Amino acid sequence: MKKFLLFFLLLHSGYGAFAQTKTQHPPLVTFTNEQDHRNMMEQLGIKILRPGPSGNESAPNAANYNEALANPCPQLPELLLTKNGVKVTTAEMWWNQRRKEIVTDVERELYGRLPNNIPVVKWEVKITDKEFVGRTPVIAKQIIGHVDNSSYPLINVDINMMLVVPTNVKGPVPVLMMFGRPAFPAPAQPSAEHLEIINQSFKEMMIKQDPKLKEIFDLYPAYMPITRLPGRNPFAPAPEGDLPPTEQLLAAGWGYVTIDPASIQADNHAGITRGIIGLVNKGQPRKPEDWGALRAWAWGAARGLDYLETDPLVDAKKVGIEGVSRYGKAALVTLAFEQRFAVGLIGSSGKGGTTLHRRVFGEAVESLTGGENYWMCGNYMKYGAAESSFGSKTGCDLPVDSHDVLAMCAPRLAFVSYGIPEKGDAKWLDQKGSYMATVAAGSVYKLLGAKDLGVSNDYMSEKMPPMLTDMLDGHLAWRQHDGGHTDAPNFKYFIPWASKFLGHQK
Repeated sequence: MKKFLLFFLLLHSGYGAFAQTKTQHPPLVTFTNEQDHRNMMEQLGIKILRPGPSGNESAPNAANYNEALANPCPQLPELLLTKNGVKVTTAEMWWNQRRKEIVTDVERELYGRLPNNIPVVKWEVKITDKEFVGRTPVIAKQIIGHVDNSSYPLINVDINMMLVVPTNVKGPVPVLMMFGRPAFPAPAQPSAEHLEIINQSFKEMMIKQDPKLKEIFDLYPAYMPITRLPGRNPFAPAPEGDLPPTEQLLAAGWGYVTIDPASIQADNHAGITRGIIGLVNKGQPRKPEDWGALRAWAWGAARGLDYLETDPLVDAKKVGIEGVSRYGKAALVTLAFEQRFAVGLIGSSGKGGTTLHRRVFGEAVESLTGGENYWMCGNYMKYGAAESSFGSKTGCDLPVDSHDVLAMCAPRLAFVSYGIPEKGDAKWLDQKGSYMATVAAGSVYKLLGAKDLGVSNDYMSEKMPPMLTDMLDGHLAWRQHDGGHTDAPNFKYFIPWASKFLGHQK
């Protein structure tokens, strides 16, 4: 009887603790994409959003590709003029006043603010492997960043990252962090002797599970169920053409990191109450000034840099950030807000990246406010409003633009990369709009004693150079390659450019 009573009390107390855990945390809100979009419209008092243009040039609502109509408000917000109308003439004025004003506006109207209560990340090296990538011996580390979720155990966030560094050079080495899917580049395989032991144990296990298999294995005594995968010969002749970007980095004495954005924050509306944003918000919807996915990915990259600063194989003063398309946007946001990153390669980033928001050419502000507004803060939706409690707004009403974000990167290294529409880097991205922003941002680089593109900062009169024109003499660089929606063709230019300015020699 006593044992039964004790069991009952333990069971009851356990259930009570479980019930308390369930009730002390608000339940997860699960939205569809449409519900999240509608929720933010209601918070902002927006009744109707203007529809975004179509990428189909024959559609009735086709995007504008007429340069005569592309600049409805050509005057950009002044970079070197404070809000109270004082001209910025010194680096001290930039750092102490103007840059802070720009950061405030960029956070409030574009990408959102980092909350004060973001939990800490504890990094774990899960696997370390010695491999060959092409001809280069490397150490590859799978690294997991466990985010403390004790404040809201219903959401787990584990940042997935892969570090690969060459071992045939003197370390520590510069590293380029890239948004993408981490994977071991060439996992080491067992030796012939070890493979024989594995096969023997595997066959014994299979026979134990199904004794009839012994008769089959006896018929083929030399058969080995597990064989080595075909590997790459490090002594084979180099392939024709450009090596993959990762191999180019390793050959130049760089390492690289691949960090998984999806392990930080999902790339959709429905995931906005999950991931790091959902964890901080305890599973509830965002407020208008809360951070969006781009800022969350940038935060995750900064936490990855926290780890790299502890790894003796890495020169943490020479870490770069890279991305293409939406991850090009995230790379720009990372470089702008996290000043420990020394260099950025911003590939084909379009609207929300380096392309001017107030330009009406291809992708429009309405493309983001009506679709991927979860990339941005909620407030960004205001600039696609046709009817709302505050009236109607367009990109022309933004107090900042992409040139401000590029200027936040100064005087550090920023390489803006695009391809050509003929190969798939669509006109939709508005390459010219990015060039204009890069030209305008150069005024801040000059103020801080760095080199820009080497042209005037008159963004309305400077003409975008032909593709394959190298504008790589300054800390701010531009190059349009002759490929598609990728930055791979520019790596052979980016690596020596970055190495020169960072003072890196293999």
